[in-house]
Formats: sequence, C-alpha cells, structure tokens
Amino acid sequence: AKDYELRQYETAKWVSTVIRGETQKEAMRQGFWKLFHYIQGKNEKEMKIDMTVPVTCLIKPGCTDFKISFFVPFEHQDSPPQPTDLDVFIEERKAAAIFVRSFGGFASPEKYAEEAEVLARILRNRGQPFHEDFFYTAGYDSPFKLFNRHNEVWYFKK
Repeated sequence: AKDYELRQYETAKWVSTVIRGETQKEAMRQGFWKLFHYIQGKNEKEMKIDMTVPVTCLIKPGCTDFKISFFVPFEHQDSPPQPTDLDVFIEERKAAAIFVRSFGGFASPEKYAEEAEVLARILRNRGQPFHEDFFYTAGYDSPFKLFNRHNEVWYFKK
C-alpha cells in the first residue's frame, strides 16, 4: 500500500535492555548507551561488535517501561556473546509479519506516537488485524545525520 508496507521478518536475536520509569526520550538515551557499551566489548568475550540498525523501542501505551534493542549482526546470530551488564540480555524474536509505516526527519516520542496512530487508523479502516496493545519504533540514523533520515513504526500482524 502507498502509506504502509507489510514485511516478513525471520526469527532473529536482538540485544536488549528495559528502562523503567523514565520518559521515552530518556529511556532511549539510557538504553542506547547500555547497548552501545555491550557492542563496544562489555560482554563475556570482550568482543567489539558492529553497530546495526534499526535501533528499536517497544512502546506499550500507558506503560513507562521501554525495551530498547539493537539487532545482533548476522555473523553473531548463532552465538552472540553474553552481556556482562545484568540489565542487558539477548532475546530471540520469532518470525513475524509486521506492518511498517516510514517517515523522515528527527523523530520525537510525539512524532512516533502520531505516526503509530496514523498507521493504526489505516489498518483498522482496511480491516487488517494487528496487535494494538504495543508498537515498536525503529530508528535507522545516527543523531549526526541531518538529512534524508529514516524512521519507522511497527505493528505486528495478528
């Protein structure tokens, strides 16, 4: 469709952390740095791992827990090094069909929420069943990239 796409993602491992009781913006900042330290070698193998995109954040409206995640690079999918920070963990996300809406610019929590609401409205209007109780934000760019930025919101298909 012109205003969203449906993607099929395979089962994959992500390195994640949950930040509780902060604003979404602050949770993203804290979570990013915890995960960045992991890929910089704060893991059992003291191994540096390439940065990947997207950086995702699980949003449950009305909840102040945010799960921030980095995709584990393909070469480490079979056996990612275990984190040494107790707040960081490896999770396996099962294969899923995901509705995706993309947008540009610098994405604020408000902009992500607005785009998620637009996507939810489109999906409801088209009779597409999806899990409405949560969505993911996905950011693809360094904060230093000024132009042609790429952001997404994801809803999982039922």
